[in-house]
Amino acid sequence: MTLQSLLSDIETLDDPTDIAAIKNCVTASYQWLDDAFDASPVNQLVTGRAQFVDSLLCRIWGLFGLEDISDLALCAVGGYGRGHLQPYSDIDLLIVSKRPIAADVQEKVGQFITLLWDIKLDIGQSVRTIKETVKLAKEDISIATNLVESRLLCGSEAVFNKLWDEVNGKNSWSSRDFFTAKYDEQKARHAKFNGTAYNLEPNIKENPGCLRDIQSIGWVAKKHFREYDGWNLVGHGYFTELEHSELITCRMHLWKMRCALHLVAGRSENRLLFDYQPDVAEKMGYGREGKPAVEKMMRDFFRTVRRVSELNQMLLQRFRYDMLNQSVQSTVVINDDFELHDGMICPRHANVFPSPEAILDFLAVVADTPRVEGLETDCIRQLRDAHRQFENEYFVQREACRTRLMALFRNPAFFDFAWDIMHQYGIFQAYLPEWDAIVGMMQFDLFHAYTVDEHTHRLVKHVNRYFNNEREFPRCSRICRNLDKPELLYIAAIFHDIAKGRDGDHSKLGAVDVDKFCLQHDIAGSDAALIRWLVEHHLLMSVVAQRRDIYDPDVINEFASAVRSHTHLNLLYALTLADIRATNDNLWNDWKASLLRELYLMTQKALDNGMQCQETLSERVDTHKHLARQLLTARDLNMEEIDTLWARMDDDYFVRFKPIQIAWHSEEILIAQKEWMTVDDTRLLVKANDNSAKGGTEILIYGKDRKALFAQVASVLDSRNCSIHDAHITVTRDGYVFDSLLVLENDGTRLSSESRIRSLEKAIYEQLEKPGRSHDNHRKLPRQMRQLDVPTKVRFFSAGDDATLVELEALDAPGILAKIGHAFVDMRATLKLAKIATIGERAEDIFIVCNEDGDALTTEQQVALKKQILFKLDQLEDISIP
Repeated sequence: MTLQSLLSDIETLDDPTDIAAIKNCVTASYQWLDDAFDASPVNQLVTGRAQFVDSLLCRIWGLFGLEDISDLALCAVGGYGRGHLQPYSDIDLLIVSKRPIAADVQEKVGQFITLLWDIKLDIGQSVRTIKETVKLAKEDISIATNLVESRLLCGSEAVFNKLWDEVNGKNSWSSRDFFTAKYDEQKARHAKFNGTAYNLEPNIKENPGCLRDIQSIGWVAKKHFREYDGWNLVGHGYFTELEHSELITCRMHLWKMRCALHLVAGRSENRLLFDYQPDVAEKMGYGREGKPAVEKMMRDFFRTVRRVSELNQMLLQRFRYDMLNQSVQSTVVINDDFELHDGMICPRHANVFPSPEAILDFLAVVADTPRVEGLETDCIRQLRDAHRQFENEYFVQREACRTRLMALFRNPAFFDFAWDIMHQYGIFQAYLPEWDAIVGMMQFDLFHAYTVDEHTHRLVKHVNRYFNNEREFPRCSRICRNLDKPELLYIAAIFHDIAKGRDGDHSKLGAVDVDKFCLQHDIAGSDAALIRWLVEHHLLMSVVAQRRDIYDPDVINEFASAVRSHTHLNLLYALTLADIRATNDNLWNDWKASLLRELYLMTQKALDNGMQCQETLSERVDTHKHLARQLLTARDLNMEEIDTLWARMDDDYFVRFKPIQIAWHSEEILIAQKEWMTVDDTRLLVKANDNSAKGGTEILIYGKDRKALFAQVASVLDSRNCSIHDAHITVTRDGYVFDSLLVLENDGTRLSSESRIRSLEKAIYEQLEKPGRSHDNHRKLPRQMRQLDVPTKVRFFSAGDDATLVELEALDAPGILAKIGHAFVDMRATLKLAKIATIGERAEDIFIVCNEDGDALTTEQQVALKKQILFKLDQLEDISIP
């Protein structure tokens, strides 16, 4: 099937009531697009699609006798007006007349439009007079923009020409007003995407650096110059030939992705959703390997949008001065090469970047000139040209460049704005091959919201904020302000993920890379060893805080032994906070902050005590008891009753909980014992408090122990869109269960209101009145997760003679904790501690359990428990995925 055969088939249509025949033509056109996708350039597909629709519309227009109506025109507007049409894009039409149309003509027009709907064309239509159209265009920039790209399909040429003259006449939008409106529109659109194209599910049409940014250039050019071929902008001096070719290449790539997306989705879809990414990658020729293919495709996508963003920024900035007739208000000479024009740094001659060294010298100028707000158009152009000129070798190969880079890294102001320029304009990419390898690299999961290079850039900026914003993270600010060599932390930050995407442990491979970098850049051996350690262990503190029992003396001892010194601890703490915050905007919360702070302070104390961790924790027990007793004394509670209650608790309880929590627990339990809790009462005390724990809402459950308690509570919380982040389960010496759960909303934020907390408290209590049963969970697996393959892994580790640590990795499906809880009950395993972490789509949970004799699980019990967990989670997957 060819386009020509499709057009020939249209000519055979002679009956507007034969909807089936017309539909067959439309269906055949989609088949042609799909069949021709691999063999034809994408511009032939999008122009061919428009040509097919042109012919079909004009044929149907004629079949209804509308071509015989004088003073009536059928016009294509918007993207369709450009003569470009993606497979399922909207077909924007304007039916325009010289004067209001007669009733019989209105009927025919109505039949024409109805038929287009019947044959499933996505049309957007307007029926107006010339006068109405001109009036609306004056009032609405979107209508005015659509008309800038209008063209006549069929009907009265005189009417169309009259419309064209009116909408482009002196009473229409001026070039100045039109540009201002489109410029503001673009800024608002970019703001909706937080100013970045680095989204897990980018919109190929609307994201910064995507097709709409290319179209914005075209709209302004068409309105101002009446130029309808971008090539002519070269003649006006706005483009070089190379830049025009680059923009066309980028547009072709984005067109092809959008075309593939439409064909895969079978509808007008511009969001590159997780659901479609593997199929789009395969259709684009990246292979069938799923995740690797998607990551290759997205790497090319992000590199393309960066180039578009540069060109868009460069051209619109130049347009702004020319079309708004703006003149430079202030000029400040910096040196022989650069000056400031209204805060924008501008070259003073035609070749300010004759060498890679000159590019790095430019960054030093920016760092030393705090008034620089951005790069002027010619500066961007010369920088881009220099980038290409020197692309045959990496800057790091030059000794003079290495010297300059280290001078930059040691400049306190470099990481304010000059680092942004280095990243945004690919200078560090040109400097270091290892960085070049991670530019545009994404990871096909829900955890990493940014490409590896963008994540690292953001991490460095978070580190820089420690130096500039004391109030946000005062401890990190104190650490950083006391550093003799801040560049060591910056270098570790830059290299922490440099080896992502390679086979092997990226932390160890990155340590090798940074060793090489330190050797090349004459960094002293002791400093290089510290940087290497930070890169190799940059995940250590996060893993220990979120996945280990940080109140276990052995865990603290092991971590303190790995850290070795206060210097290592301080730098690792600062790096870890910045890393978590730069990974995903929704990842950081009070709970993670409290975990890291606790681990930091206890390790600091252990190092001060000469690694005597048990001594450190014993001091903590005495301190917490003393402070809790003071709080309770103020509440006029009986001290003898408090001592009796505390005697039932192990020291671990007083280590784990803060004085304010201990006081709250004690008060609630004593009140319950006075008012209703008797030896024979099987009811459980359920209380929630949003002020006792810094990280979230604490739920206290106390009473006689029962089976499946954790599973029941977990099922209720999951059904209410809450998540457990920490669970401490204790059975007192006289057989009472004491559970403390830390709960957050599913998005990681605190519970929203007091009424929400009380409602949750009530729901848990009511569920616990139904022994053994879990709440029915009707939540479905989120759409994004259905495309992600997370194999279930269950591992066992020793947690002493009396407990076993169970490590679980699995898809974070609704109801997972309830199923795990029931698996423990089925295998007679007692849960003592749970640490729950959700890493994007992955549940990475830690449970400490013992068998019914209070001992660690035997090998046979571990095997049986693993089998039961896998069985339970298989059931969950069958239920959750529709």
